[in-house]
Amino acid sequence: MSAAPPAAAEPDSPETEALRQRAHGSNVNEQTLLATDYLNHFNEVVMLLEMLPDMPEMIDEVKAWQPKSYQEHFRASTIADRELAVEAYDHVPKRYREPFDTTIDQINRLIATSIQRLEADVGRGEPELLRANAKALSQIIQRLMDVAGGIIHGSEKTMHQDEIDSMIGK
Repeated sequence: MSAAPPAAAEPDSPETEALRQRAHGSNVNEQTLLATDYLNHFNEVVMLLEMLPDMPEMIDEVKAWQPKSYQEHFRASTIADRELAVEAYDHVPKRYREPFDTTIDQINRLIATSIQRLEADVGRGEPELLRANAKALSQIIQRLMDVAGGIIHGSEKTMHQDEIDSMIGK
């Protein structure tokens, strides 16, 4: 992992400051204006990928998973702070928003690649290869989710695409 270049302090707009006040005591981080509940969207597919070696017939369910934007996720959410999360996203400071969006894009690309690779493994009927790939790919996705979680909690660190590519053998 590498640190993002230091960003100049951004002056908070009155809207941002008001959102920070509203975020106090909510599921939305007061500093970043992001919420970890978004990562549940990815936890769903990781769980399915991990189950696939024991239940290869679930490949269609895995393939049905689709990425959702942060705001799409919260618009469909039932958590109490969903409206705040949707509204606050447009005010996330750039020093968090850019690495967060980059990391989410990386997760979505890795999930798509993982689904293709695991579908091919299911088709080949090689259960041990399927098990090894499902475990390794799930762990890499989880590592990226940890990076996203760190950003949500105030870190400005990301992973470079070449680090991810080397982990999945590209």
